[in-house]
Amino acid sequence: MAGASYPEAFVGLLLVFFLPGYTIVKATFPEWRIRGRAAYLRFLEIVTIALVLSVVLTVLVGSLLLLTPAGFQAYWTDPVLEVVLAAVAFLALLVGWLRGAYRREPPPAPEPSADDSEEGAWELSRELEAIGREERRLRHVLRVGSHDDNETARLNAELARLESRRDELRQEREAEYAS
Repeated sequence: MAGASYPEAFVGLLLVFFLPGYTIVKATFPEWRIRGRAAYLRFLEIVTIALVLSVVLTVLVGSLLLLTPAGFQAYWTDPVLEVVLAAVAFLALLVGWLRGAYRREPPPAPEPSADDSEEGAWELSRELEAIGREERRLRHVLRVGSHDDNETARLNAELARLESRRDELRQEREAEYAS
C-alpha cells in the first residue's frame, strides 16, 4: 500500500493531534462546558490543551514504543501508535463518561478547600512586603535627614514597631505550619 486514503489520514491526524487530549481534558474537567459569555474562551482553552496534550502523548507513546524489542516503525500498514492512542482516548472517554463529562447538565465543580492557608500566605506576603518597604523608607529618612532628637526618637520607635510586627507575623505563620 503506497499511502493512506483520505479518511485514514483524517482519523490518524485526529488520533495524533486531538482525540486523546480532548478526552483526557473532558475526564479531568467534567464540569467544563462551552456555553455562556465565556464560551469562546472555554473553547480555546479546551482545544489548546487537547492539542498540546495529544502531541505530548504521541511523543511519549512513540518514545515508549521505541523501547520495545521490536522497535517502532511509523507505517500506515502497522498502526501501533494509532492503536495505543485510540486505547488511551477510549479509556479517557470512559473515565469522562463515568465522571459526567458528557451529560447535558455538568456535574458540580469541586469546592475550593476550606484551608485558607494559601490565601493567607498571599496576604502575609503582601503585608511583609509593605512592612519591608516602610522599614527601608524609615532607615533612609534616618540616614539622610537631619532631625532633632524628638523626631529621631519617633522614627526609631516606628522602626522598632514595624520590626516587631514583622517578627510577630512570621512567628504566627511558623506556628500555623507547626500545627
